[in-house]
Amino acid sequence: MTATDTHRAIDAVWRIESARIIAGSRGSCETYRSWYWVLYAFLVDFCDLIVSMEQAEISPSPVVGAIVVVSGLAVSFLLWLLYVHPASADFAGRWMFLPALNALLNGLCAMALCVGLYFIKHHNREAHRASMLLAFAFSSVFLVSYIVNHALHGDTIFPGHGAMRTLYLAILGSHVILSIVALPMVLTTFFFSLTGRFAMHRRIARLTFPIWLYVSITGVVVFVFLKAYAY
Repeated sequence: MTATDTHRAIDAVWRIESARIIAGSRGSCETYRSWYWVLYAFLVDFCDLIVSMEQAEISPSPVVGAIVVVSGLAVSFLLWLLYVHPASADFAGRWMFLPALNALLNGLCAMALCVGLYFIKHHNREAHRASMLLAFAFSSVFLVSYIVNHALHGDTIFPGHGAMRTLYLAILGSHVILSIVALPMVLTTFFFSLTGRFAMHRRIARLTFPIWLYVSITGVVVFVFLKAYAY
């Protein structure tokens, strides 16, 4: 997979998702455009980093390619689930604990990430490894719960107006886009760690950690907004 191929794949997903959210943001288009182009540039830089690693024979191309493909398929499935698949009327008013469970899992993931950072700062690699695997487990369970919730209940529309709606959409937009960015980054970071490529692991982890943490925290914030205005 070349840098050009990677950029084309990312550009296609990026433009579809950014156009969808901007179209629904009404008066906050300029804010979203700023967010999206900054994040887009960051994502392209990350892909250039991956390609340079492949060229240096640090990361096998099939593995990195598989990560990109799996991430793209996962994002495509989630977009289909959110905006195409109709929610089942049979589950209206049932299993309403799922949004709270999702927020709890996001919060636990954020805590595990912070604990993992503490351990690696104190050179406790085993505890760091356990904490990060725990964070990955929380995120994985969250993904399953998130899919089930949206398959049963569909997407929740924020009913607020004015400044609160603008703030909510700004947080949601950054959360969604960085979630797309985080998936291949997390998988690649774990790949380098589990295969003993610790120099590359540290290099990517410096980017992966703040994005993963931000996505986890804003997941809780989005739930708080919806709890106050929609649930």
